[in-house]
Amino acid sequence: MGDFFCRLAPEADFGTSKLKLGRPKRNYLNIPKTITKGFGILSGILHSPLKLLPLPGIKPKQEDMWKIGAQQLSFERPVVMGIVNVTPDSFFAQSRCTTEAAVIERVGRLAGDGADCIDVGGCSTRPGFPVATEAEEYQRLSFALQVIRRHFPHLPLSVDTFRAGVVQRLYEQYGAFIVNDISAGEEDAAMTATVAQLQLPYIAMHMRGNPQTMQGLTDYADVTKEVKAYLQQKLAELHAQGVAQVIIDPGFGFAKTVEQNYALLRSLREFTALGAPLLAGVSRKSFLWKPLHSAPEEMLCATSAIHLYALLHGANILRVHDVKEARQMVELSFLVDSH
Repeated sequence: MGDFFCRLAPEADFGTSKLKLGRPKRNYLNIPKTITKGFGILSGILHSPLKLLPLPGIKPKQEDMWKIGAQQLSFERPVVMGIVNVTPDSFFAQSRCTTEAAVIERVGRLAGDGADCIDVGGCSTRPGFPVATEAEEYQRLSFALQVIRRHFPHLPLSVDTFRAGVVQRLYEQYGAFIVNDISAGEEDAAMTATVAQLQLPYIAMHMRGNPQTMQGLTDYADVTKEVKAYLQQKLAELHAQGVAQVIIDPGFGFAKTVEQNYALLRSLREFTALGAPLLAGVSRKSFLWKPLHSAPEEMLCATSAIHLYALLHGANILRVHDVKEARQMVELSFLVDSH
């Protein structure tokens, strides 16, 4: 794992202000051997809250630290980003929070299960569903951020929006956060300048069209090659315009067929060559449940399997509905890869 070594501690609390990401080196030839070595401690791991602790004297390199207001983001181990939707129509009902009590309960549970960061969304991006107005989205997000900042003041936040005006107003009220933009600035020409001016970390995701049209825009000659080229160009544009901290997201489920999503997944490691943290957002999505003739509510095991695969192929960040299980996959990825 490079300069970082870890041990497992069964009494964990991930509700701290320091985030640690990582993309450990992988050796697939040794998977059976490493699984055998780790098997004796798996049952204890899978039934305990977990924590990765740096060994004494091992500190992250300063150039690997990102600032998010008063908080820090460190590229040392994978981040688990828990999803909170303050919408009435997000595709997974259990992520929906429309009251203060519901927000407190869900965020508290996600943090207790080991979330490093909370991603808050106020506008559903389900294909074919109406998009909330900017006023509606801002009202929902402002309500959620007020509650989270009051009850979980040290928990780093990401805001899922493609609107620069929403980013500006929320920043003025609640301070710094990560901007998670499914359109990578394509939907709002002012987004890049706003993020650069406010010095906010930014997630640029690949998508064609918008949530209403994207499912008809899947005519790729080579989906991996085209998505990678798009993100490479977007990274260069963002850096040139002053956005220093950029996370890339291939956009699983956005303007991709089921087969194209799996093609992207198989080629995930290619995106690490772009030199930016890599986010995998696959949790309970339709490309998992459609081939299995199932539903989002039945996709916890399938999601966990794909999370482990993504981690072993270079993902730095998992955006998830189920934090406890995602955290377990992070721990198992280290065991599979230990030597």
